[in-house]
Amino acid sequence: MLTALDATGNAQSVHAEGRQARARIEKSRKQVSALVDCAASDVIFTSGGSEANALALRGAIQGAAEAGDRFTRLVVSAIEHDSVLANAALCEATNAGLRVVECPVTGQGVVDLIEFRRILREGKGRALVSIMAANNETGVVQPIAEVVNEAKTVGALVHCDAVQAAGKLPFSFAKLGLDYATLSAHKVGGPQGVGALVARSKVPLARQIAGGGQERGHRAGTENVAAIAGFGAAAEAASRDLDQIGDMQTLREYGEQILNAICPDATIFGVGAARLANTICIAAPGMSAETLVIALDLEGFAVSAGAACSSGKVRQSHVLAAMGVDSVLAKNAIRVSFGPTTTRGELNAFAEAWARILKRAQPRAAA
Repeated sequence: MLTALDATGNAQSVHAEGRQARARIEKSRKQVSALVDCAASDVIFTSGGSEANALALRGAIQGAAEAGDRFTRLVVSAIEHDSVLANAALCEATNAGLRVVECPVTGQGVVDLIEFRRILREGKGRALVSIMAANNETGVVQPIAEVVNEAKTVGALVHCDAVQAAGKLPFSFAKLGLDYATLSAHKVGGPQGVGALVARSKVPLARQIAGGGQERGHRAGTENVAAIAGFGAAAEAASRDLDQIGDMQTLREYGEQILNAICPDATIFGVGAARLANTICIAAPGMSAETLVIALDLEGFAVSAGAACSSGKVRQSHVLAAMGVDSVLAKNAIRVSFGPTTTRGELNAFAEAWARILKRAQPRAAA
């Protein structure tokens, strides 16, 4: 990234500096494609995961309509990221004849495949499906292979928000048979403000930002060469470090054990389902998420209440609501995340801080 920042040249220019910038972008495209097992030509760089989700849904629906092959249904799960749910609602509002259908999840936060199958087979017309690979709040991994298999039986196209999964577990765009997938650089250790949409060749996709011909005409705007270079480097590192995921899972299980030992009444959401190795979503009775986030911050630990993409707001989680979690308990939920460099010592220190905060809260709770 530092080298790219120090360089000059627009990647669309034919002079030497422009060709060097283009080479950096194309190297990164190959690195990102290697992380998720897709063709490099299928990678479209964006400003992040939210833009990529918007491009996938709005672009697919508009592109199909322009080709005379309209979607009549957009099937999403109840636990999708806000950028998917908001763009789904926008698509429904601006496309006559299109209906958004929400698929429920189980109490463990896994897409209900029986209901998903019923939704696909009872509906009429062509469907576009958008189901995430792993949830950003609970870490629960979704059965994407089964989702794709069911969707293909009715001729539906499938988009997968893989922002949380890429780099955290093996993910093959090609083997899964996906049509679209969303990625974000900062979730694999890269810079913020850059992501990608992977779109299989010849699927419908209308650009949402018009202007120049960048990204093979799919997204106009001068490329952020330094950020894209950082994305590529991070993707390559994440591919190399996938074998550390088992160690991270062991660390997560250890963290859950010591937190539960301190507070046996605490609830860890998604237990019993496959979950990402780096995510714990936990709630302690009588301790609001807002209070915990502030108290832990003062102790030197940064955690999130629900999604970390909500402009600093602490609000009730639509994910936990979809899982049937009691609203009072849901308001207490925080998300604890860590990475390959996190140590047991750091988790022990976190647990000690957690214990101090809960102890301070006990007199007030009793009163």
